[in-house]
Amino acid sequence: MAWRLNGTYFENCSCDMVCPCTTSGLTMPADQDRCQVVLAFHVDSGEVDGLDVSDKTVVVVADTPQVMSEGNWRVGVVMDAAATPEQASALGAIFGGQAGGPMAGLAPLISEMIGMEAATIAYTDDGRRHSLKVGDLIDIEIEDFVPPQLLPDGDVEMLTGMFHPANSTLTVAKANRSQVSVFGLQFANEGKNGHSAPFSWAA
Repeated sequence: MAWRLNGTYFENCSCDMVCPCTTSGLTMPADQDRCQVVLAFHVDSGEVDGLDVSDKTVVVVADTPQVMSEGNWRVGVVMDAAATPEQASALGAIFGGQAGGPMAGLAPLISEMIGMEAATIAYTDDGRRHSLKVGDLIDIEIEDFVPPQLLPDGDVEMLTGMFHPANSTLTVAKANRSQVSVFGLQFANEGKNGHSAPFSWAA
């Protein structure tokens, strides 16, 4: 299977700014007893074995132990309801790691798939703000961080050289709102850590 995806990504997790998991290659403990995270990927343009998968969004929800590198992740996937069965299958193979690429590196950490379903997804990039509305299941907005006192019109703060499936450079961000109720998980990470980045994958 030959494929390529280009788009944008953001996440919101239960850690305070900035997430120890991200900055340590998953080897330092999260700020809470468990890490509960939503990773949203919007494919601006993409093709899988000639099948166009552009303008589709995939959302990964994970509940993990405090030290993520130890494995035993519980993961669910919400697929864009606008995807055809063929598109959903192709994207599912990529984001599940079966088709290779960056997500394949995380697959060994997953011990339980807690669900997969389709829902209407609204994904928005608006400058420094990135938002996600997944039916009645998920409602999140994060905002990339600019030092408010010293440099209110300055550049967004960035993390570089990160071990992360989306990109090695991520923004520092925090959530303006965050409500999640899906796959038996219920959490609210408002005011907690966020990241955003473009992604460009191929295999």
